[in-house]
Amino acid sequence: MTQAPLPADLKLRVSSRDAATVPANLAAWLATLLPEGAEPSVVLHSGIDANGMSSETIVLDVTRTQDGERRVGRYVARVAPAADDVPVFPTYQLREQYDVMKHVGEHTDVPVPAVRWLEPTGEVLGMPFFLMDRVEGDVPPDMMPYTFGDNWLFDASPEDQRNLQDASVGLLAGLHAIPDAEAAFDYLDPARQGHAGAAPLERNLARTRAWYEFAVADIGRSPTTERALTWLEANLPDAPESVLCWGDSRIGNVLYRDFRPVGVLDWEMATIGPRELDVSWMVFAHRVFDTITNRLGLPGMPEFMREADVRETYRRLTGVALGDLHWYHVYNAVQWCVVFMRTGARSIHFGEIQKPADVETLMHHKPLLDQLLAEVGA
Repeated sequence: MTQAPLPADLKLRVSSRDAATVPANLAAWLATLLPEGAEPSVVLHSGIDANGMSSETIVLDVTRTQDGERRVGRYVARVAPAADDVPVFPTYQLREQYDVMKHVGEHTDVPVPAVRWLEPTGEVLGMPFFLMDRVEGDVPPDMMPYTFGDNWLFDASPEDQRNLQDASVGLLAGLHAIPDAEAAFDYLDPARQGHAGAAPLERNLARTRAWYEFAVADIGRSPTTERALTWLEANLPDAPESVLCWGDSRIGNVLYRDFRPVGVLDWEMATIGPRELDVSWMVFAHRVFDTITNRLGLPGMPEFMREADVRETYRRLTGVALGDLHWYHVYNAVQWCVVFMRTGARSIHFGEIQKPADVETLMHHKPLLDQLLAEVGA
C-alpha cells in the first residue's frame, strides 16, 4: 500500500555523538574489566534507530581472547543522553534502569536482556552507559508507525496479531507478580527525586507535573495539557496496591520472534504504582499510533489492542479485575503530551523543524486527548 508522509517532527534524531571515537574508547575500558590478556576489540554496527526517543543505543561486537581463543560477544550499549542533545527527561536514571533489569532478569521469566557492565562516570563515552546482551528479534516499528502498514505486524494474520497481543499482556502479568514491589524497587519511588505525595500514584503525578514544567521552558505552555493535569490532580483515584510498573509498556519496546516476546527493552520510565498504569499505557500507546494513522487517511489497526480484550486477558492471567482506566488514560495522554513537547524541542534544536507558534500542533494524539477530556467532563 502507499504510505502517507510521516510528520517531520516524528523523524527523530537522538544524539550528536561522534561514532568514530567510540570503538577505541570502549575497547580500552573493557580491557580494565576483562581478565588480563583478553585484548578486546570493538566493532560498531548501525544503531537501533527504528524506535526510541529518550536515549542512544549503540550496537556493537566485542572480540576478546578467552581460553586461548578469540571469541565474539554481541552487545548493545544504552547511553544516557547529553544535556546538549535536549533530553526527554530532566534526569536520566541509568543506574536504576540497570538495577531493575537485573532484578527482573533474576527473579522472573520476563525476557529481559542480561545486563553486563555499567559505566556510571561518563569518562569513557562522555555520558554514563551500560552494556547488555544483544537479543535478536523483530520490533513493531515506531517510525514509520506499525499502524501505517507494510510491516511484519500489520501484514500478519489476525491470529498472529492476537497471539502477540496476549503474550505482551503476559509480560505485564509477570512484572506485576513480583512480590513486595515497594520494598524491592524503593529506588524507583518518585519520592527519591523529591516528589511529594501520600501514595506512589500521587507522587508519580507530581513528577509528571514537574516534567511538564521542565518541557515548557524550551517549547512553551499547553493549555490542554494544563487542563488535563488540573483534572487529574482533582480526581486522583484510590490505589491501595503498588506493583513494579515497566512504565513504557509499548509493544514497540519489545523484541519478538514468531510473535512471542524475547526481549523487553526501555526501562527509563519504570516506577512503582498501580497496575493500571502499565495496562493503560499499553492500550493507549496503540491508540496514539492509530490516531496518527487515521489523521493521515490510513485505516490503521482498530481491532488490535482493544481495551476490553486486553483487560480480559489480564484478568485471565492474573486473577485481577482492573478498575476503571479513564483516569489512567488521561494521565498517560498527558505523558504523551510531554514526550511530544520534548521530541519537538529536540527536532527544533537539530534544525529538523521550525518552532511552531502553537505547541499543541506537535501533539499528534491531541484529538484523542480532547475526546478523553470530554468523556470525563474536564
